Amino acid sequence: MDIAMEFIDSMLPKFRSEMRGILKVIEQLEEEDITWAPNEDSNSIANLVAHIRGCVHSRIEQIFLNIPDTRDRDKEFERGLYMSRDEAYRKAREAFELIIRYLEHLRSHPHLLMSRPFLNLPPLTYSQVNNETTVLNLMIAMLREIHYHTGQIVYIAKIRKGKLSWD
Repeated sequence: MDIAMEFIDSMLPKFRSEMRGILKVIEQLEEEDITWAPNEDSNSIANLVAHIRGCVHSRIEQIFLNIPDTRDRDKEFERGLYMSRDEAYRKAREAFELIIRYLEHLRSHPHLLMSRPFLNLPPLTYSQVNNETTVLNLMIAMLREIHYHTGQIVYIAKIRKGKLSWD
């Protein structure tokens, strides 16, 4: 197995596991838990889910699926952002399904890992990656960022609910 396939095959179960876990957490929450924030300077689960979905829109849908940019990144972090539990579940599921579908596409086209899809776009200002980045680097950055934010979601859920069920 070459390194590209090894990378893709290691990323797929990570994102699938992350999706299962975060959806299980959201299922256990009440409506008010989604919009609750620990303090005025912290994000709510609604903010974090909106941000994850926005990241996937900017980094996968817009670039690889040629869907026009509709992201309002500032709105993702607005205090008091409302999102129902069902909407949070749907947006989280959509985000992870898009990532997984793109990784499955990469399995058939592993040479794309070294491509630079942002080269001919305006300078990136919202990301830890720049226009020179490869798909490989982008997927590593997405795993790190999404794992970070799902950890925040789990922490907020534990504050609200105490022990969570992982069955």
